[in-house]
Amino acid sequence: MFFQFLRFCLIFLTILIGSCAKKDPTIGEIENIEINPSKRAEAAAAKGGGIFGDINNKRSSNTFEFATSNVLWRATLKSLDFLPLTNADYSGGVIIYDWYSQTNNPREQIKISIQFLSNEIRSDSIKITAHKKICDNMDRCSNSNVDQKFTQDIKENIITSARSLKIEEERKKK
Repeated sequence: MFFQFLRFCLIFLTILIGSCAKKDPTIGEIENIEINPSKRAEAAAAKGGGIFGDINNKRSSNTFEFATSNVLWRATLKSLDFLPLTNADYSGGVIIYDWYSQTNNPREQIKISIQFLSNEIRSDSIKITAHKKICDNMDRCSNSNVDQKFTQDIKENIITSARSLKIEEERKKK
């Protein structure tokens, strides 16, 4: 009984000590977390910000740089820049592209809609819906959903682009 308790305590302490470091999922660097709350507060105050933002207005300005606000948003626009854009609602988290066809097959068109569910760079942060329209002639067209592999390939391309943009941002900060 005593040895089981001792084993439990050792496992618990190992997990507790190991959780003091955090690995950033986008750039893969390990970030140590300060245990002392007053030192953490001092470090956060030195970086600026906090609950009320930068109170002394050291780093704030009157202009908001929209292009730097969301990495997934920028990666999506960069990855699908060849598609004609119909609607982009940043506050609603939706980008809708218009019907697109390649020049070698004008009777087949695709339309892509992207919904942002989170700002984190993860595959479940965006939802992609793609539709295909095939027309026999100008009057007879049929619509259907595109297969999952197509939307998954687009999602992976966007996530990869977002990770590389995030890594570039982190390198510029250092």
